[in-house]
Amino acid sequence: MLPWFTESHADRLVDVRDTSLAKLVRDDMLALILKGELVPGQRINEPDVASRLKVSRVPVREALRELESSGLVVSRKHSGVFVRQLQAADIRDLYQMRGLLDGFAGRCAASLADRERQALVALLGQSVDAMLKAAGRHDVQGYYGENLHFHWAIVASAGNGQLLETYRSIVQKLHLSRLKNLSQDLGMQASMAEHVEIVQAIQASDPLRCEALMARHVGGAYARLLDAAPPPLEAARPLPA
Repeated sequence: MLPWFTESHADRLVDVRDTSLAKLVRDDMLALILKGELVPGQRINEPDVASRLKVSRVPVREALRELESSGLVVSRKHSGVFVRQLQAADIRDLYQMRGLLDGFAGRCAASLADRERQALVALLGQSVDAMLKAAGRHDVQGYYGENLHFHWAIVASAGNGQLLETYRSIVQKLHLSRLKNLSQDLGMQASMAEHVEIVQAIQASDPLRCEALMARHVGGAYARLLDAAPPPLEAARPLPA
């Protein structure tokens, strides 16, 4: 579903050197978290992971440390390691940061040279068409996945490696808050209209308008999430413009 999503490497674990195991174990657990097979609040059992992947507990512990540093799991003394549950303030802060990054990426995309910009416009047009088809089928998960591809293409077009890494980290964390809501239509029609405007701004080579549209689009997504959320998330509503 996520643009950078990597399927499990479990079948390759027995064939690699120990120096590679921690990364492969991390990728395997990351895949389970992002697919919702390990849900927010769930305890990750080290022996079970090691047994399933046929590795020792050493690479499992190292992988969990990496996932903790990325903010996807939390370690609790005397309790173990758990998939992170985002609090209302966390979600608000992450949406604020995503709005800034999406706005910057939109400005960069609309400033591309003509040939690169038109290639991006064509790619985004295909993505918009895919979202329209998903919406027509009431396929919320399909729509959500294509929506992520749409935004990732714009961010990637900036050619900024640090932007990509930061953006990926933010969206992966926000994904934890979306797993329980993927069966809901959180404003697909409004979102699609905004996507069309963004593509038009890129095609017209209008960086300032594209930046504003991207930031507003993320703010709208946050507002729609709040409208569909229970009271704890509602309490974090303030989001400076």
